Amino acid sequence: MTEATFKSRMLGGENLSGTFLKTPALQLIEIFAKSGMDFIALDAEHSPFDRGTVDACLGMARALGFPALVRIPDGSPAQILTMLDSGATGLVVPHVNTVEKAIEVAKAARFGHGGRGFAGSTRWAGYATRPMADILQQSKDETVILAQIEEPEAVEAIDAIAAVDGIDALFVGPADLAVCYGLTDPAAPQVRDAIRRVGEAAKKHGKCLVTFAPNTSWVPDLKALGVTMFFVASEHTFILNAANQIASDISGGK
Repeated sequence: MTEATFKSRMLGGENLSGTFLKTPALQLIEIFAKSGMDFIALDAEHSPFDRGTVDACLGMARALGFPALVRIPDGSPAQILTMLDSGATGLVVPHVNTVEKAIEVAKAARFGHGGRGFAGSTRWAGYATRPMADILQQSKDETVILAQIEEPEAVEAIDAIAAVDGIDALFVGPADLAVCYGLTDPAAPQVRDAIRRVGEAAKKHGKCLVTFAPNTSWVPDLKALGVTMFFVASEHTFILNAANQIASDISGGK
């Protein structure tokens, strides 16, 4: 998997696995690049990433050819421009709950009048070593925008949101949806029904259906709903699970 093939594989319906990175350390990019996972997502919404640490992690991902997404704090044009120029393969944009917001986000992520500002001297563009035509084509071939669907109004407007050109995937946030529905279980039937509805819209409009899973036990049911791209837990969970298993194995052997 490379940045150049990630979009085609995603839209082609391949089963892709990745995780959220919560710790702003470029060494972890190196480690995950050696794993069998297809991508990493820097969580700049809920974790202590600043522009410098995002830049360092994306620099490492680019150097290794490992697809790296960034979940940005909001869908503002400034956030979108900064992360894409720094080298993100794509963005996870939170709270896309109206078609108007989906249109704004898609426009800000694409080159054109009123859209993403062009600069040929960024890491993503190759530091002023490539012609404009190649850079514009790279955006079409590589950049992916995942719209997070995490409020009931987004589910209700999902057909219009899914139809927006430039939105490549619909990322259902089960935890936020559960909270909005007044529930405490992200796997509740009402949440799963929302994933199904979003999946129907994704299929209709040729978009990828994405969601979060706390572990792989969720995967069979989610695949049945049409999900093909999975954000599974985070490195926090992986570390804790492994540490607890080691502690249990040793204490149990006394």
